[in-house]
Amino acid sequence: MQQIFNFLIRNKNNILFLVLLAFSVFLTIQTHSFHKSKFISSANSVTGGIYSWNNNIQDYFYLEKYNQRLVEENKNLRNVIRQLSGKDTIPNYTDTTYISDYIFRSADVINNNFSKRDNYITLNKGEDDSIAPENGVVTSKGIIGIIDRTNTSYSRAISILNSQSKINAQLKKSNHFGSLVWDGKNPNLMQLTDVPKQAPVSKGDTIITGGKSLIFPKGLLVGTIEDFKLDHTESYYTINVKLFNDMTNIGYVYVIENKNKEEILSLEVDDDE
Repeated sequence: MQQIFNFLIRNKNNILFLVLLAFSVFLTIQTHSFHKSKFISSANSVTGGIYSWNNNIQDYFYLEKYNQRLVEENKNLRNVIRQLSGKDTIPNYTDTTYISDYIFRSADVINNNFSKRDNYITLNKGEDDSIAPENGVVTSKGIIGIIDRTNTSYSRAISILNSQSKINAQLKKSNHFGSLVWDGKNPNLMQLTDVPKQAPVSKGDTIITGGKSLIFPKGLLVGTIEDFKLDHTESYYTINVKLFNDMTNIGYVYVIENKNKEEILSLEVDDDE
């Protein structure tokens, strides 16, 4: 202990200098938005690099599982192409494999949280790959999140397992809508709320996206009804939805961009004015 005190006494000037330097840098970052944004961007890049390095190691051990997923997805795509061939019009498939108003970009999940109340997903693609905030993130099995932050090489998505997440969804067999939220408990179950009691709800029914936002197109898979109950007013259902995606094990994803988003938003702004 005496040696530690002697070391601190001998180097008190250098230690004081480092403390004051760190404090001044902290104040600069906190009081200047430009410096703060640059610091956050740099920190995100470093964090993304660490996640990417760690993910490359994990990918090596999960190659067989990822290849099996790709084989299954290619099979589904071939089935859709076979159904589309020879037809003059394109049907409205609920798996939304073919949607002309949207651009799908591939990405790799390098960090995935699912054990907290507010969870996030980090991807290895960013602004250089045309990834932008409010892009949807999906897999071939369904939705997983919405991009909320980007830098040049990486992006972060708000996971559907997040208390701030609220997504428009509906029963596949009818046009009854609700809000898809998460109660913070089971990562395999989400809740579809505010579904009117007139809706034909049955265990095992499929839930899909409702298409009432500019993020997810209508018809993307979500999950199936696990169970349901009426709320205290006996007017609306609260439905437990078992997700198609295993949110604890996500590898490759697709980031969705709505090509008509800006045009639609400009129209809505004009209406407001």
